[in-house]
Amino acid sequence: MTNGMFHLASRPLARPQAERLCDLLESALAPEAAATGTVEVDEALGLWIAEAWYGDEPDATALVPLLAEVGLAPCDITIAALADIDWVRRSLEGLAPVSAGRFFLHGAHDRHRRPAGQIAIEIDAGTAFGTGHHGSTRGCLDALDRLLRHHRPRCVLDVGCGTGALAIAAARALHVTVIAGDIDAEAVRVTADNARRNGVAALVKVVVAAGLAAPLIRRHAPYDLIFANILARPLVALAPAIAAATARRGHVILAGLTRDQERQVLAAYRARGLVLAFRIRHDQWSTLVLQRR
Repeated sequence: MTNGMFHLASRPLARPQAERLCDLLESALAPEAAATGTVEVDEALGLWIAEAWYGDEPDATALVPLLAEVGLAPCDITIAALADIDWVRRSLEGLAPVSAGRFFLHGAHDRHRRPAGQIAIEIDAGTAFGTGHHGSTRGCLDALDRLLRHHRPRCVLDVGCGTGALAIAAARALHVTVIAGDIDAEAVRVTADNARRNGVAALVKVVVAAGLAAPLIRRHAPYDLIFANILARPLVALAPAIAAATARRGHVILAGLTRDQERQVLAAYRARGLVLAFRIRHDQWSTLVLQRR
């Protein structure tokens, strides 16, 4: 997330109250949150804060009914504009390499640290999300490593590809064509550039797409493996399209959700014939691996 963001935080609350407020903020259509979450601030007292991030300044009056549902008033929250900083680049500069299963992600400055026996993927800090340092991206790579012990997908899709780390990892490990789509044209450009840098430009096909709505994506369906490392709300919204594009016995790796959002996301996919194979958790982030039976 970069410029023009606004952050909402509640006062410290009991965990059930904070989680309920988080659910209300996430499901509200106006104002629509880009992301939500809860964080523990006092373990001894069991106090948590509900948070939400918005692309535009939220209308405080529209929040009053949501707050009232959990016994809160506008004075129980704060809304502040985030500084006009490229937070992605700032947070990723100088990060150490990450080892996730058979994959080793690193920046150009750490090329000399590539270990033998692992698949090295070079992704530098930039204008798109996904270098492997975030718990959701690491969870996807760990899940891919585990899946590849018993399965060899022949057709792979990366929905919301960001920097292309997952698409590149799949292409390097499997030597098959991977379709990578993102709603952000800059992310698609970065993915194509990173695919060239990692020697898989011929395998990673990139396209600007809202979800799975692109002719290139439809043409290659069904997929043996689909990555969707985005956020809980779009994961739920995309459940029908992702399920329809998943091959028989194919797998779906879902990430970008927190532990307390697992039930909501799982319900959307179970209703469409996918079952939970296993899950991986890094800190508060959860990665769900589903299979079409």
